[in-house]
Amino acid sequence: MKRFECANDGTLSSEMLTAYDSDGYLVLERFFSNTECDSLRERANHLIEETDITALSSVFSTTAHSHAKDEYFQTSGDKIRFFLESESLNESGELKYPATESVNKIGHALHDLDPVFSRFSRSDKLNRLAQQIGYTDPKLLQSMYIFKSPRIGGEVNCHQDSTFLYTDPLSCTGFWVALEDATVENGCMYALPGEHKGPLKERFHRNDNGDLTFTAIEEPDWKAQAVALEAKKGSLVLLHGKLPHLSGANRSDNSRHAYTLHVIDGSCHYPADNWLVRSDDMPLTGFETPA
Repeated sequence: MKRFECANDGTLSSEMLTAYDSDGYLVLERFFSNTECDSLRERANHLIEETDITALSSVFSTTAHSHAKDEYFQTSGDKIRFFLESESLNESGELKYPATESVNKIGHALHDLDPVFSRFSRSDKLNRLAQQIGYTDPKLLQSMYIFKSPRIGGEVNCHQDSTFLYTDPLSCTGFWVALEDATVENGCMYALPGEHKGPLKERFHRNDNGDLTFTAIEEPDWKAQAVALEAKKGSLVLLHGKLPHLSGANRSDNSRHAYTLHVIDGSCHYPADNWLVRSDDMPLTGFETPA
């Protein structure tokens, strides 16, 4: 797997841009400092500590998709909400582990509602990256803090981000940050290089009844061998919206914290039946600091 280190201001070389176009992903090492990564980890733990996690029941699982039926999830597009690991609860629905080890992720508007995450998400380096990969009007749509806790961190099945964050034409890109070393042992991502050049497989959206559902678009013929995207702490991984990617469960003793920011182009149509909705008084913004 190719790895790169870009300039301090986030400028990509022609070789990096070619690799991203060819593979659909780009691993940029040492993009963020350890201090920057630690600030997000500390903030995420603080958010959990000031929230009564024991009162929550929404479990996030990409294999069962039970969260799709929860109003708590369905209305989280413009809020900060907490979703549990399926293995964090006992048969009585009580937490078996400390709160900071029981949460699967925090989403989905950290970048707009929390000052620490907002500053991190709106760095000049990320803005420059977005411009270099073709954005004319980048909009920060979704953010997630992913814990991948020791021993119970759930797997993420193979998917394309544009399935969930659909625009016409397609414009979604994932900016995935390793806040700790991501390894094969603790559930790093895997990707199918080059398969972003094929079709979008399906859409996750609201049907006429308001329920969230998957609708098939085209069955792709994915033939590429999955590549492990192991990433050192501070690495940034760019993920094309049509790139199939996944991650394994974490059965190790080490956590695999990560932060993901999803960006779309404001010049593209964002359908009203997308699952992620925001209130009219919270419009999408770009990398500039909101007023």
